[in-house]
Amino acid sequence: MVDFFKRALKKLDKSNADKQHELLVSAVDEISLLENVLDSIDKGILVCDEEFTLILANKYAQRLVPMNYTEGVKIENAVKDEQFVEAFKDIILNREKISDREIDIEQHGRRRLYSVNVVPLIQDRRITGTLIYIDDITEKRRGEARLRRAETLASLTTLAAGVAHEIKNPLGSISIHLQLLQKALAKKLNSVKEKTIEKYFNVIKEEIERLNRIVVDFLFAVRPMNLELREGDINKLVSQIMEFVRFEMEQSNIMCLLELDEKLPKIPFDERHLKQAFLNLIKNAQAAMPKGGVFTVTTNFTDNEIRISFCDTGIGINKENIAKIFEPYFTTRDSGTGLGLTQVYKIIREHNGEITVDSSPDTGAEFRISLAVPQKETRLIGFNEGSKT
Repeated sequence: MVDFFKRALKKLDKSNADKQHELLVSAVDEISLLENVLDSIDKGILVCDEEFTLILANKYAQRLVPMNYTEGVKIENAVKDEQFVEAFKDIILNREKISDREIDIEQHGRRRLYSVNVVPLIQDRRITGTLIYIDDITEKRRGEARLRRAETLASLTTLAAGVAHEIKNPLGSISIHLQLLQKALAKKLNSVKEKTIEKYFNVIKEEIERLNRIVVDFLFAVRPMNLELREGDINKLVSQIMEFVRFEMEQSNIMCLLELDEKLPKIPFDERHLKQAFLNLIKNAQAAMPKGGVFTVTTNFTDNEIRISFCDTGIGINKENIAKIFEPYFTTRDSGTGLGLTQVYKIIREHNGEITVDSSPDTGAEFRISLAVPQKETRLIGFNEGSKT
């Protein structure tokens, strides 16, 4: 088509008015088609000249990147979001080809992950500008993370039944015979020796109980979950849990804050399991603030979702660990099974919810839970319904 217009332009002076009008209409149609194609692409496309002056931005880019799109302005002046501006400045300064650079940006209270590709715009064998492709890969990465966790859990499930029984049965036998031995020795030894032996017995019992808890946690992480869903008030559940842990948190110099949305609708959930998930998150927050801090629990209702946020001012999580924290046996602490957050993830997913985390070192962490609110069925009134005959 471009060659056609080039040939037509050469003959333009010799063309009559009708031919010129026909050529102009064809050019407009061609340009409209190209614009429609660009606007239909589900990736953001930005075109800049050599000085990074914005020439073109398709509609998807304008939805993706907050901007005041005006041709002829510098890209950093057109874009309204400071995080995007900083990312683009880095691209502009480096002036290099970029492939699949990931940019982590917070928008409307949620973290979004974007993939950016930058390639030179070449015309007549020379660089005349820059093409920037932007893609929102947030859901893709979440899907990959969910798939990894599902695969890990699936592999553990096969192992669980045999290993759990192999460990749990001997533990039960050891515990029973330990009690029998303890009673037998107590009849023959004097008080001094008995106290010493009692001390050793208590250590053994504690270790047996610890091993038993590990097995129980392991089984919980890999076995199918049977939820007992009953309609309830999330605010009430959160308030009860916070009242339960408040004294212990205050003893650790942690201030607890509650910010509850009073307009929260009731939803069906399993109180026992959801309570366990919330307690695990609270215990994690407490461990992350060894010198004290502030712990805030927030609830709100938006976009047909109940959102619960658990935010602490603790030591935070390294970015490389964020993608791993829900995986079984992953832990950054010296103690613990590494199954606590796996349990949380499983409970929330069984409730058809989502859980995400936002954190960086020394700035604390925020765990966000989203639970969908079931839509009430509506019945349309029939044509004759509502009128008496």
